[in-house]
Amino acid sequence: MGKRQSSTPRGRVRAALRQLSLRCRERAGALKRDKYTCQTCGVKKSVAKGKEQKVEAHHKSGEILWEPLIDYVFEHLLVPPEEWVTICPDCHKKCHNKEHEP
Repeated sequence: MGKRQSSTPRGRVRAALRQLSLRCRERAGALKRDKYTCQTCGVKKSVAKGKEQKVEAHHKSGEILWEPLIDYVFEHLLVPPEEWVTICPDCHKKCHNKEHEP
């Protein structure tokens, strides 16, 4: 068994974000809206034995730029331990209420 890393590996973040995109309601909504039918050629999803046909959801804007997205996660969410503090739920609520006061 190897030594545990002190920070979350980039591959784990990429895998989590990819899983989120594959299981998100927005993607499922697009498939449902289009009645599981290819919007280019009209082929429909099928699970019938011997006639299996898959369809996929595709980003219209093209390729997802994973690296800048992962960089953003590390910069704003997965910050070093020095940027974290242990706090009880009541004090945590108070901290956030102060941040949102005018």
